[in-house]
Amino acid sequence: MVLVESAGGSSEGGDKYCFAIDRGGTFTDVLCICPGGRVRTIKLLSEDPERYSDAPREGIRRILKEETGEDLAPSGLVNTSKIGWVRMGTTVATNALLERKGDPVVLVVNTGFRDLLYIGNQARPKIFDLNIRKPANLYQTVVEVDCRIVPEQADRCQLNNQWKVLQGVAGSKYLEVQPVDESSVRSSLAAAREQGINSVSVVLTHSYACPEHELRIGDIAKQLGFSHVTLSHQAMPMCRVVARGYTACAEAYLTPHVDRYLASFKSGFDNQLTGVDVLFMQSDGGLTNMENFRGARAILSGPAGGVVGYALTGSRETDLPLIGFDMGGTSTDVSRYAGTYEHVIESTTAGVTIQAPQLDINTVAAGGGSRLFFRSGIFVVGPESAGSHPGPACYKKGGPLTVTDANLMLGRILPQYFPKIFGPTEDEPLDYELARRKFSELQADINAHLESSGDSRVLTIEQVALGFIRVANETMCRPIRALTQSRGLDTANHVLSCFGGAGGQHACSIARNLGIAKVVVHKYAGILSAYGMALADVVQEVQEPSGVEFNESNGQVLKERLDALSKQCHAKLEEQGFRTIELQPFLHLRYEGTDGALMCAPAAAPGGLESSTSILATYGDFHATFLERYRTEFGFVLQNRRIIVDDIRIRGLGKNETPPEAQISAAPEATPTSEGNTTVHFDEGAFDAPIFLTKNLLAGHKISGPAVLIDQLSTIIVEPECMAEVTKYGDLVIDVRTSGKHGINEELDPVHLSIFSHRFMSIAEQMGRVLQRTSISTNIKERLDFSCALFGPDGGLVSNAPHIPVHLGAMQETVQYQLRVRGETLRNGDVLLANHPQAGGSHLPDLTVITPVFYEGQPKPVFFVASRGHHADIGGITPGSMPPHSTTLAQEGAAFKSFLIVENGQFQEKQIVERLTTPTNAKGAVGTRNLSDNLSDLKAQIAANHKGIHLVSELIDSYGLGVVQAYMTHIQKNAELAVRDMLRQIGRDTLERTGSTVLTAQEFMDDGSPITLRVTIDPESGSALCDFTGSGQEVWGNCNAPRAITLSALIYCLRCMVGHDVPLNQGCLAPIQVVIPKNSILDPSEGAAVVGGNVQTSQRIVDTVLKAFRACAASQGCMNNITIGDDQWGYYETVAGGSGAGPDWHGAGGVHTHMTNTRITDPEILELRYPMILKRFCLRTDGSGGRGRFIGGEGVERDLLFRKPVTLSVLTERRTLQPYGLAGGQPGKSGRNLIIKNDGRVIALAGKICIDVEAGDTFAMKTPGGGGYGHSDDSSNADLSPPTSESGHRFVERGTVYNYSQAQESA
Repeated sequence: MVLVESAGGSSEGGDKYCFAIDRGGTFTDVLCICPGGRVRTIKLLSEDPERYSDAPREGIRRILKEETGEDLAPSGLVNTSKIGWVRMGTTVATNALLERKGDPVVLVVNTGFRDLLYIGNQARPKIFDLNIRKPANLYQTVVEVDCRIVPEQADRCQLNNQWKVLQGVAGSKYLEVQPVDESSVRSSLAAAREQGINSVSVVLTHSYACPEHELRIGDIAKQLGFSHVTLSHQAMPMCRVVARGYTACAEAYLTPHVDRYLASFKSGFDNQLTGVDVLFMQSDGGLTNMENFRGARAILSGPAGGVVGYALTGSRETDLPLIGFDMGGTSTDVSRYAGTYEHVIESTTAGVTIQAPQLDINTVAAGGGSRLFFRSGIFVVGPESAGSHPGPACYKKGGPLTVTDANLMLGRILPQYFPKIFGPTEDEPLDYELARRKFSELQADINAHLESSGDSRVLTIEQVALGFIRVANETMCRPIRALTQSRGLDTANHVLSCFGGAGGQHACSIARNLGIAKVVVHKYAGILSAYGMALADVVQEVQEPSGVEFNESNGQVLKERLDALSKQCHAKLEEQGFRTIELQPFLHLRYEGTDGALMCAPAAAPGGLESSTSILATYGDFHATFLERYRTEFGFVLQNRRIIVDDIRIRGLGKNETPPEAQISAAPEATPTSEGNTTVHFDEGAFDAPIFLTKNLLAGHKISGPAVLIDQLSTIIVEPECMAEVTKYGDLVIDVRTSGKHGINEELDPVHLSIFSHRFMSIAEQMGRVLQRTSISTNIKERLDFSCALFGPDGGLVSNAPHIPVHLGAMQETVQYQLRVRGETLRNGDVLLANHPQAGGSHLPDLTVITPVFYEGQPKPVFFVASRGHHADIGGITPGSMPPHSTTLAQEGAAFKSFLIVENGQFQEKQIVERLTTPTNAKGAVGTRNLSDNLSDLKAQIAANHKGIHLVSELIDSYGLGVVQAYMTHIQKNAELAVRDMLRQIGRDTLERTGSTVLTAQEFMDDGSPITLRVTIDPESGSALCDFTGSGQEVWGNCNAPRAITLSALIYCLRCMVGHDVPLNQGCLAPIQVVIPKNSILDPSEGAAVVGGNVQTSQRIVDTVLKAFRACAASQGCMNNITIGDDQWGYYETVAGGSGAGPDWHGAGGVHTHMTNTRITDPEILELRYPMILKRFCLRTDGSGGRGRFIGGEGVERDLLFRKPVTLSVLTERRTLQPYGLAGGQPGKSGRNLIIKNDGRVIALAGKICIDVEAGDTFAMKTPGGGGYGHSDDSSNADLSPPTSESGHRFVERGTVYNYSQAQESA
């Protein structure tokens, strides 16, 4: 950090009025700092066209009129002579992104990549949605340009070429394979310009490091009259063309929209705000000049103000880290501050990945408007929201029951203190009676269900409302735990900083649930985001790519670039008149060969800067920061591994000089006078609670809970056994007494059913975060190819974080096998390892580590925890242990049925090393090729299990063993109930449609092996018999699927067809009897090869099940597994295809389906690390999606040019048979594998083959399309518009917790 003092202007307002504004989606908050430091606030509806055209401007006008009487200038516009400055955050860019209301954009890309941003990382957003909804494109049309550059790779490239060498950043070199065809670019862009498109986004591969082609195309676009030209290397000069492309598109799409808003905002002021310092909040928590406010950096403009607000005010009350809890109408934002802002460089919002510094703000699906449901015996809150219109039921606009209505029923919202802005004419109070009538209807449904289940209890309306509040609170606690525990932090060792309109009603409960002892509520909590605008610094950022190794020999180069960027930042801030400037240097560092780059600020040099001999000593010790951050994030550091500098960044701060808050008067006595009393309901019962107005509270006042505190903008509930105290600044500090054991019994309670469902799932999720953090291999740490789960004492699945569909339910077979084999011999401190198909394994690279959970005083395990991870190599006949031509299990690597990897607490390293390094008896087989990664990842899996044991023990400590095990059973029965309800409905529909309750289907593998299914449903009991008798014999090849795979596929299909979240556990299969013939392709003999069964046959099982239930047409039915390499390196990918259409939806193209959801390597990373050139990656153009009333999704074309001789292994299906259509729809086209030789010959390849290819050869693959649905002659009546989400406003997830879950769901 470098502080620079310089002469210049001041950000103080002096004798003028200074405005800080948060323009939110529903409300606009305006805070005015008047001359002398007095503060005025006002809250307006963001949209009220009958009263004003712009809410922020109207707020300024009203305050000026009330304060000075001079709101308008002679021009009739708002008078600016009394305005010192305006600082604002706005959702205008966010709303345009969510609603896709930006400007039309023409996207310019390299030839062959027209659909690159549509395909993205090829993962589907929600793994259980058969109707796959991909985010809408931000561009209207695409121009493909014949130009291409690739990394030089002089040491590996064996192509005979005469390509021109281009100089890239930091000494890197690139080859110009094809120069820009300028005439073609000019004509294509001119055609787009004639369509009325004014915004262009240019996204070319490797332009971040070598921008020549982008600059030339940008010049042509400007010459043609495009008003907004965005070049991806200028939008964000970072590697990864897909993320950079999204950022550039968002910039081109949103910035014109933002500019129009800014012009409209200025137009209502005299002289268009000339002479007024107008600043806007960016996503990184810094302000910028209005002229520099760009779309891609404005996504978190509003929420960022709240983080700044609580960070700078909450930290004065405590030395502990803060958790920001901002609860609004649709969702809740959660963040963390521990002395510095926590930034991320890449984050996804509304399906668009933005590469830009952003505060790590995590949005969760629970707000005041979150809807309430009772489904299959369980209380559900959200994610659907009532939004601001129609809003909650009590708003009197026809809205549904929400969290706000529940708080109203419990006395936590008092209508008499709310403004009368509700009803059709917006002049009525909140309607308590209307909300109560709706709750009465829901209460009747819940009590009817309890009676039918043999439960004699009758819940009151207040008990029902309180139940939903508990569930909402647990929903909000779950991501807070993920934000802290996933990093090895103790959640209880934090202070909860609560703000937002609804947060005060829940803060004490949230804190108590998390074990947090203190809550801070700022006096401006209802408008803290606006206040944060007033406190924020102005930020100027400069960043450039690097790519050099971080070492002493490159120190001078790095210092020169840091110096140059620092000079740029300082000059720009000096121009704005700042007297105090702080420069923060960063290096974006990663270990070579990994993707886990960390943006590192330097630590103080050891012994001080003067004693350091490093060239970079003037900036500090970047290396120490990197090692500390890496150890904190991942649990270890890598030895003897080069560190690469991906990017160099300077963040300059023009320091804020807003006057400090004034202190309030001290209270003459500790207890304030109440305004009266009201009845409020809590877990402990109903209380007569006093009401206090916060405007009457003085410093030192203390209020014992229960109590209700009312201010102009929010309600704060002080719960029983809590104590609130007013600070000298007028803030509230609430001490929360955390309770010990929860006083509930073992009887089924639908509220605690939901809470325990969250807690059990959270255990599995936190195990996964530990595994990802402490593992070392790319497969687990970066591809997140693993699953973690919790099991009962009988080995039955309790919770499995729904990440890898092919793992669902499969681990249950593994745990139960260990119980059968080990039985009574298991002891505390034992850990087992298994991967054998006969022991519940999927395929051999998936190693499962199982640990029994013992509890004090219990002789037998009370639970089991397990983690399954895909190891990159465990021996066998080919690198990667996934040979496409294997015929026996021994060829696929080391196999374990029940191996004691830890005995009595001791890691059995010698024994496991011997097993992994000893080749099997298969010809050509070797031991593991990467022992160190195997051992490290196995230890990480053991550590993840240990975390699970700790969390289970904590849960038992809180509730008691009997209660926890009882709710384990209740949750399994609830999942059973949900599946039975679905089967009853399907049985009735089938009987009505066909006169029978028997469903049949048969599908075939490409070799002709049948998968046969007969489903017999009992509509009365909601049960079914799934009989796979008639399926093919075990095959001489590797497409045999272990029994566990079939069970996983069934659970996946059932969850898809249920259509809403249900606990994924053994209860899902309880209503279903499964018959699988022995020694068949679905339950092969002990020595059969199975690697293809896991990745290919699993897809065909899903096809068969969905066909039997007539759910939808077939998707591509293949994972398209490609392995490329030699004895020095290896590369593995799976490739997307088309999804099947359904009864009311079109299939999606270029997406992974069903039992896989793997992301694909970014083209720039691929070409930098491996000797290959990606020539084409786009949707097929030959109509691969089946025709019908609803059309199947398109497969993709992917062409890889090899720059040196390599071995190519292909493991694919649907190369002979086509994905079926349904209900009269046509089948999708099958896939095709080709080799295009360097002499021009085209050779067709089989679906499963391993060949050697030469430099200059190209592997061209077309993946299958999805089947169509319905007769094509009905297509004129089909809605061909993109599918929309279900009714109700949905919250938009974002933040590192969301990004992690998305990454794992696409592993």
